[in-house]
Formats: sequence, C-alpha cells, structure tokens
Amino acid sequence: TSPFAWLRTRFYYLLIRLYFDQEFSIEEFTRGAKQAFSVVSKLLSQRKLDLLEELVSAEVLQVLKEKISLLPDSHRDALAADVDAIMYTTEGDVRIYYDDDGIKFVSILMCFWYLNGANLPDEVPGEAKVFQIVFGDENTREKKHLLTANYEFQREFTEGAKPDWTITRIEHPRLLE
Repeated sequence: TSPFAWLRTRFYYLLIRLYFDQEFSIEEFTRGAKQAFSVVSKLLSQRKLDLLEELVSAEVLQVLKEKISLLPDSHRDALAADVDAIMYTTEGDVRIYYDDDGIKFVSILMCFWYLNGANLPDEVPGEAKVFQIVFGDENTREKKHLLTANYEFQREFTEGAKPDWTITRIEHPRLLE
C-alpha cells in the first residue's frame, strides 16, 4: 500500500469513529472480516448459496448463483479459505457516502491472501501464474496455492438501521470470473 493510501484509509477510520461509530476498531473489523470471508468462501465452495442470504447482498448472490454453477470442481474447491490459512489481510479502499435519500453508508474493501490445497493447474485461464508453495520433505510433499480474494463489506449507518455488515462484492481473481 502506498503511504498516501495508508494515510487516506486512516483518515476515513477517524471519520467513522467521529461521525458514525465511536466504538469502531479496524483491528476488530478485520478479525470479523476474516471470519466472514472464511465462512462465505467455504459456503461458496460447497454450493450452499441459500445460506448466504443474510451475509451477502441480493445482487451479489444472484451473480454468484450464475457463476458457481459454471465452475469446474477444482476452481470451486479453491474458493474455500480456512481462517488459519489466511496469510495476509489488508484494507483496499474505504468509502463513506450518502444516497439521494440521505441514507449513510460505509464500505470497506478487504483483500485476502490465503493458502489452498485444491488441485489447480499450474496455469489458469487468462495466462496468469498461480503461486505454488510446497511443504514437507520429498516423502510428504504437499502443494498449496497462494490465492487472493477481495470482499467488500458495507454497513448502513442511518439511525435505526441494523448494525450488520453486508458483503456487496466478492472477487476471487482467476477463479470466479
């Protein structure tokens, strides 16, 4: 992340604490986002899309239903991320906005890098290289792929709104396209 982007996101976190939620903590949000990412990615992998209705926006869920049905099993298996397999997490973008009716929203894009042992080809569509990591010695070799995912979380901060974050964008580059 560039220093400018880092400062910008920290400024937005300050605005969130000052104007929307005095208890907001990016560390706590990140822990919750990791947990949500793990749960949602596993449900996607298992094609249990009906269980995502409370976690994912209706628009995203409709797109996922179309895409998941077309995925080969190896790509579908690669969507799943255990919390312990998440190697790195960072914020991608933070936005605060109001719609035409004065409803206040905050959205935070989270980027995840995770290890997955799905049986993916060395090269995936689009000629993009998938990073592979091999664990163990010659007798117990285990190949894992380092994959990325971007999930955008949105919450309405209008008075009386439910204090729940909803996933409004899901991207698994080179897997869920």
